[in-house]
Amino acid sequence: MSDSTEAAVFRVDAVGLVCPLPILRLVKRTRDLPAGTRVEFLADDPSGRRDLEALCQLRGHTLESSDTRDGVTTYRVRLG
Repeated sequence: MSDSTEAAVFRVDAVGLVCPLPILRLVKRTRDLPAGTRVEFLADDPSGRRDLEALCQLRGHTLESSDTRDGVTTYRVRLG
């Protein structure tokens, strides 16, 4: 039995892009999504976490988790 209350996760892949392009892609692709949407953001840019934390602070998003494997970090963000 699946949990129907679990919302779908919107994915934004910014692997291979360098600052500021990963954050710009995230902003562009999530601009019209409602607050509360869960986003999986993939990036391998070394400044990605710092930039994402700044964006979250500015926009009221919540960085829920991050996991790095093979040089790619997957961030889970809930839009504010």
